[in-house]
Amino acid sequence: MVRPVTIPMQPYEATIDLDTTALLIIDMQIDFLKPGGFGTKLGNDITQLQKAIGPCQNVLTVARQPTTTKLPLIIHTREGHRSDMTDVYPMKHQRPGAPISTQVIGTEGPYGRILIRGERGHDIIPELYPQDGEPIIDKPGKGSFFATDLHCILQARNITTLLVCGVTTEVCVHTTIREGSFVCTCSSSKCGFRYGSKSLFWKWIFLLAFLFRYSY
Repeated sequence: MVRPVTIPMQPYEATIDLDTTALLIIDMQIDFLKPGGFGTKLGNDITQLQKAIGPCQNVLTVARQPTTTKLPLIIHTREGHRSDMTDVYPMKHQRPGAPISTQVIGTEGPYGRILIRGERGHDIIPELYPQDGEPIIDKPGKGSFFATDLHCILQARNITTLLVCGVTTEVCVHTTIREGSFVCTCSSSKCGFRYGSKSLFWKWIFLLAFLFRYSY
């Protein structure tokens, strides 16, 4: 290892090499984090998601610093769809038995059509906006690897470890960590959640910890 760092995690501590580590910030988008967007339309308490903004800013600042903590790669993801919505699976657009009010993808919101690529709401919030050289992965699903070139980018840059943060813990963060063939670390303080109580959130975190990945 060129720049080894040992991090206390669950179920046990791990040593990673910062030179082969990337920061992956998941779906910190206007439609998820601002009033009137996708989260609000579904009746979710977006204040739970907004709690992740500050911690994500902190880790992003450290990862960008031209010091010993600088990471070789910082990646951002955005969940969204084509303007013609031909890439939206029927089960995602309208779940069987769910009220019509839950069919919100593609409808007009305060930031344009909800979860549609190119609309203002689809973009990343200003507080965490990518800098030049930080790739943005546009994904149609919950996981960051499905139907994207994320895996190709990581392999090309010799990345073996991912530091994962963003929203939401129980959906996109969880799915990404499970589908990626990388050592992943997930910080509980840097991930937001929208379903259930804080105790349920910790159950998701501990589940990640014991799925051959690490949480801290």
